[in-house]
Amino acid sequence: MPSSLLFKSILFFQAKPHSFPLPHITAMSTKTKTRLRGVVFDMDGTLTVPVIDFASMYKAVLGETEYRRIRQENPSGIDILHHIESWSPDEQRKANEIILDFERRGLERLQIMPGAAELCGFLDSKKIRRGLITRNVKQAVDLYHQRFDIMFSPALSREFRPYKPDPAPLLHICSTWDVQPNEVMMVGDSLKDDVACGKRAGAFTCLLDEKGKYDSADFAKVDLEPDFKVASLAEVQSLLETNFDLMP
Repeated sequence: MPSSLLFKSILFFQAKPHSFPLPHITAMSTKTKTRLRGVVFDMDGTLTVPVIDFASMYKAVLGETEYRRIRQENPSGIDILHHIESWSPDEQRKANEIILDFERRGLERLQIMPGAAELCGFLDSKKIRRGLITRNVKQAVDLYHQRFDIMFSPALSREFRPYKPDPAPLLHICSTWDVQPNEVMMVGDSLKDDVACGKRAGAFTCLLDEKGKYDSADFAKVDLEPDFKVASLAEVQSLLETNFDLMP
């Protein structure tokens, strides 16, 4: 199905108010297992150990005062890429140079997330498709593939527009795989980017929250809830086996 038609066929997720914290692993209540044919991963902080100091990067781009103001208005986090789109071309150029500098320094310390290789091996054993969507640059994706010898296809980087939290990249992957979004799970560590992207596309979502960040009161009023929440990638295999019929 062409991605444009697939996009039109999906009803956007209407988030319902909830209160964090979620249980350690939040599972579906249904007794009938749903077919799952593919898993799409975020990269930074999900497939890789977090190394980029995003707060410092945002402050460098926005300035301390503006950073604090925007942070207070957006408890789920700052979408710096969308924020700078309204700036003048010269301001955008300078902002992108700062962002790229932080990302390049992050590449020097790139580490695979514990449990990522094992989870990918499990998905391969079940012939479940694996995709990747990141707001980082293609260079980072290529380095991940080369350094850890784990491939994702499609692997969409920031060069694919529009990027998360828009559902377009996830819908594009579903179209490429010739599967429906409700047969796919989006796994990531960002509520505002990964969970929002998955929900808007009509996919299942799994929030990776290693340190209990989303249990804090800051997120109590965020009207967006993942289908599942885990503290490590090691928990995802059990989650998938318990709740889904894994069929390619």
